[in-house]
Amino acid sequence: MGMAAESQFHVLAVDDSLIDRKLIERLLKTSSYQVTTVDSGSKALEFLGLYEADTTNPNTPSVCPNNHREVEVNLVITDYCMPGMTGYDLLKKIKESSSLKNIPVVIMSSENVPSRISRCLEEGAEEFFLKPVRLSDLNKLRPHMLKTKFKDQNKKQENLKKLEKQEEKAAFQSPKQQEQEEEQQQQQQQQVLQQPPPPPPPPSSNKRKSIEEGRSPERTRPRYNGITTMV
Repeated sequence: MGMAAESQFHVLAVDDSLIDRKLIERLLKTSSYQVTTVDSGSKALEFLGLYEADTTNPNTPSVCPNNHREVEVNLVITDYCMPGMTGYDLLKKIKESSSLKNIPVVIMSSENVPSRISRCLEEGAEEFFLKPVRLSDLNKLRPHMLKTKFKDQNKKQENLKKLEKQEEKAAFQSPKQQEQEEEQQQQQQQQVLQQPPPPPPPPSSNKRKSIEEGRSPERTRPRYNGITTMV
């Protein structure tokens, strides 16, 4: 049951030494972890879905998201001394990324330098292992990955709850909006009904002429030519 749970964890191992890379890969697989190995910090960033914004200036800490990371990485274990980008530089870039900062990072080194160890731990490293790394060292990795996985699950649940609340809020708002629209339509209809009717159009000249002709005395008083009325 425990091994099945651990096999779900994916570890990205970074080391420029082929021998050390093979050794850490074998130890991680013995601990039932899924393993991906790369030989440089820049390749690790690329695998994590990041690329350097300014490759001409190695001191530039900014990285840009590529948004194409298909494989979830639960932990990064990296050598400290590497050409180009050191393990400390890789640690800083991961912690400065909003999308990757929650991934645990473990540093390895063949040199026991207290100031180096303190600097890495202050920057956010979970552990600092001295080479050669032993199987007992890797037993310390699982709690860090479990903690991060629980955080991710809680974050997903919170996002789902927020989404559900937004949907509920939208569902409650839509009938209210419909009522408001219906009220506006009713008010517009009432305004139309309350408006006075338009005045009748004035009679045309032909109609006026016919009316005047109908009132002419020649039409109302008939003439009796040659007839004498006796009273």
